[in-house]
Amino acid sequence: MSKSLKLIKEHASNPKLWLVVGIGVAGIVVLAETRRRRRRGKAQKQDFGAFVERFELLPFPQSPPPAAKQILSSLTFAMSDIFDVKGYVTGFGNPEWKRTHEAAEKTAVVVTALLKNGATCVGKTVMDEFSFGISGENKYYGTPTNPQMPSCIPGGSSSGSAVAVAAGLVDFAMGTDTTGCVRIPASFCGVFGFRPSHGAVSTIGVLPNAQSLDTIGWFARDPSVLHRVGHVLLQLNSVDTKRSRCIIFADDLFQLSKVVTQKTMHVISKAVENMSGYQAPKHMNLCQYINSKVPSLRLHEQSTDQQNGASILRTLSLVMRSLQGYEFKANHEDWVKSVKRRFGHVVSDRVIAAINNTQDNIKALYKVRTEMRGAFQSLLKDDGILVIPSVADSLLKLNTKKGFSSEFHDRTFALSSIASMSGCCQVTIPLGYHDDCCISVSFISFHGADKFLLDTVLDIYTTLQEHVSVGSYSLPFPDINGNRETSELLKEKGNAAFKERQWNKAVNYYTEAIKLNGTNATYYCNRAAAYLKLGCFQQAAEDCSEAILHDKKNVKAYLRRGHASEALLRYKEALEDFKHALVLEPQNKDASLAKERVRKLMS
Repeated sequence: MSKSLKLIKEHASNPKLWLVVGIGVAGIVVLAETRRRRRRGKAQKQDFGAFVERFELLPFPQSPPPAAKQILSSLTFAMSDIFDVKGYVTGFGNPEWKRTHEAAEKTAVVVTALLKNGATCVGKTVMDEFSFGISGENKYYGTPTNPQMPSCIPGGSSSGSAVAVAAGLVDFAMGTDTTGCVRIPASFCGVFGFRPSHGAVSTIGVLPNAQSLDTIGWFARDPSVLHRVGHVLLQLNSVDTKRSRCIIFADDLFQLSKVVTQKTMHVISKAVENMSGYQAPKHMNLCQYINSKVPSLRLHEQSTDQQNGASILRTLSLVMRSLQGYEFKANHEDWVKSVKRRFGHVVSDRVIAAINNTQDNIKALYKVRTEMRGAFQSLLKDDGILVIPSVADSLLKLNTKKGFSSEFHDRTFALSSIASMSGCCQVTIPLGYHDDCCISVSFISFHGADKFLLDTVLDIYTTLQEHVSVGSYSLPFPDINGNRETSELLKEKGNAAFKERQWNKAVNYYTEAIKLNGTNATYYCNRAAAYLKLGCFQQAAEDCSEAILHDKKNVKAYLRRGHASEALLRYKEALEDFKHALVLEPQNKDASLAKERVRKLMS
């Protein structure tokens, strides 16, 4: 027996001995775990957790001269684990799916097209299960690390592809976009993301989520690469007639976004100001346009309390998700019921909701889609480019409950539903950073205008970047004096204009009153009321905040800010304001009804 064992035997009853042994064992365990985490960290740093599977598919041989050089020669790409590759099992973001399916017998049409044109594939990337999420988080394969903001979500469902491009691991990457699955991660990771017109790129060899909404999209860091990939997949002609372009800002949607908006609009306006072929920018209220041109949407409204603004987009997004659920069920119900396994967090709820979908009037959903297509063909015609925010909120932290809240989903889908339901092409354009967050904007053009849109991005991007890097876009503050009598007179004129339903005129009068007396809460509160009538919800909320700053017991200000927040789908903020109004006035019926309405929306 060794000396060590004899020593242990002799002192086995001594508790101090076992304390020393325990500390030693714990130290070994901690050291092993530390080494394991370091190895894991190094592996993640190599590919940012973007890949599910690494392999190499070489391009088709280059034809000998005088044949032109392959357009994607020397470029590398990756693709979401939703594309078929001969000899590999397509995982659909879920290991149970991968376990219960055979290897693909053919390679997806789009992948073959890329290989034929000189690109090299280096592997498959992480995605939300069944392409159902928008956070980019995957319970089984991990969450790809956002290279721009490692502590935040990358966005989904095509998260791995967006990360691979943003990290410089590949030149471009492929994903699918059903309800925003390319556009959202492109915005969060600060890269270009293109959703083509519905049906413009072949989906043969790609697992379906919902065929009426599914498109094949792609990411790139460089607009020229984005354009070259489009040239291949859309089979574009190299020559096209030069067309004029008309930029149209959806002012009400910029009100919906919490991300920097005035600067974004200013940058685009300045960029096209002196560019050849661009008309003077136009402005519109898109929600009002949709409400007038898509009458079948009214059949799906869940509430009659608000018929304008963001509630219209919320209804549109609900129709989109209902359509997605119906088609997902038709595609995959048998498999989901056969495995009877739990899926990742939010995805599980989405899958169960889809399988339990009992949509009776499916034709009504398709009618909304048809009317949306017609409305946007009419709006954008031959030269229109609609400008909207890519996302409504800044990046969310990883593993945050807010990432799964109905408010976050509602606001995100409200914007993505426009192109998904109209079938239009849309491109997400990175514009840099603000407060350490990626800032982007989206251009939308009519169905079939894919080349026109890609050409526009190629044409305008350098100028956009110049205006992003130079300018200060802060607005001048108005001069203030204390002429209170004149300001009261202006307020009365504003009230009279308001009663006559002349909302813009009322805003102007209240604005002049504020210039003369900027500490009067009533002026801000009254202007907020006019802004609400105009559908300018963000301005209304800001005016109410200013009113509350000067008068903390202004019940109308809390109520109006609550209504503005509700219209902007910020339900938690709205609920707090309605509660505060009830604290000040417990018998206020408007506040009581509004509080219950918002609670139902949140549930």
